[in-house]
Amino acid sequence: MRYLPLNESDRSEMLAAIGAASIEELFADVHPSVLLDKPIEGLPLHASEMAVERHMEALASRNMAAGQGPFFLGAGAYRHHVPALVDHLIQRGEFLTAYTPYQPEIAQGTLQMLFEFQSQVARLYGCEIANASMYDGSTATWEAVTMARRITKRDKALLADGLHPHYAANIRTMARFTRDRIVHSAPSLDPDCGLDALAASIDEETSCIVVQYPDVLGRLPDLAVVAEAAHAKGALLVAVVTEPVTLGALATPGELGADIVVGEGQSLGVGLQFGGPYLGLFACREKHVRHMPGRLCGQTTDVEGKPGYVLTLSTREQHIRREKATSNICTNSGLCALAFSIHMTLLGDKGLTALAAENHRLAIMAADRLAALDGVRLVNDTFFNEFCIELPVDARPVVRELAEEGVLAGVALSRLFPGAPQLASGLLVAVTETTTPEDIEMLARGLEEKLA
Repeated sequence: MRYLPLNESDRSEMLAAIGAASIEELFADVHPSVLLDKPIEGLPLHASEMAVERHMEALASRNMAAGQGPFFLGAGAYRHHVPALVDHLIQRGEFLTAYTPYQPEIAQGTLQMLFEFQSQVARLYGCEIANASMYDGSTATWEAVTMARRITKRDKALLADGLHPHYAANIRTMARFTRDRIVHSAPSLDPDCGLDALAASIDEETSCIVVQYPDVLGRLPDLAVVAEAAHAKGALLVAVVTEPVTLGALATPGELGADIVVGEGQSLGVGLQFGGPYLGLFACREKHVRHMPGRLCGQTTDVEGKPGYVLTLSTREQHIRREKATSNICTNSGLCALAFSIHMTLLGDKGLTALAAENHRLAIMAADRLAALDGVRLVNDTFFNEFCIELPVDARPVVRELAEEGVLAGVALSRLFPGAPQLASGLLVAVTETTTPEDIEMLARGLEEKLA
């Protein structure tokens, strides 16, 4: 495709057609503090391709990749070993540019993969049906809130304090345009998930209760109790799973009464990749399928009786009138869904269970070692592969100093909750099968030295 730049006449004609007086008017919703009023200082207006490559490589070399040292970051994105076969298969020409397969007659392989992916997610989440993936975990969570509003005809969503703050922020941002009322507060450094108070606040205007499982502090909420309280008032329970490997060890949210289960699929097959692209998972009870966003891939038979795959219930704005769409998110992260599905297939039931057991074993080892340090308190003694510790000092400077020494010690809660001083001493530590006993010892010694 040729690049055809616009001239001033073209711009004026386009602005007149949309009713804007100037290009600047198109940015009216952007806060003035983040708009540039001059070129970025130090950034040349032009440079050769070779010079740009050198500059970008120099910038990239300043990053510390996950495999370069002890790594204990989590908080919704986890480092797991991704088998080499996953990357090999997703780079095949049939899949590498996979997106929405609009023409089923030439996309049977992609459609079959999505059908199998849906089956895996439904089984993983303990639900009857799953869609063909979404953009990421946070946007899938917002879609669950809007789905609950469609089902219940109510507009108030209660978010558990243990919901990841970035997920909550995304919900609040989107709710500005739908007038949904969102109730959420920051957690405290307490093993109690605060579900009793949450359940007590459910009323006849509540559409759903959103509970992360495990939550952002690694605590394990009792979903069954919340589900019972929600259903008694005609509300739905939305369960959010940011670490799918958890479900190799814990009961599924569907089993525990969740009506809609959403989450992030990054842990399986996708890798960290400095923040994306990631993969949204979405499942629900079959009776709610017509309210589910995204699209479904269905299996059928052709006139010769052979199996075939098609998109069905594609109620996105790309397929139907925007006002009738159940979702305006236009991507299903197809290649990431494929990576997830391949990794799940390679693991199988037994492999996922074994992987979960190893994650939990190493997390217990790390929690015991860190809790033995002077001044360190283990906040939650029930967890999967992520737990919270309380330091006797502000956690953020400690994390920064250890990072400079090559140890990524975890996520300081004050980074996630900048407006919650009660969390300043909290440190979230994630452990996976990629963590070694030597890594744990380096973290413990580093903390011991900083806290001395």
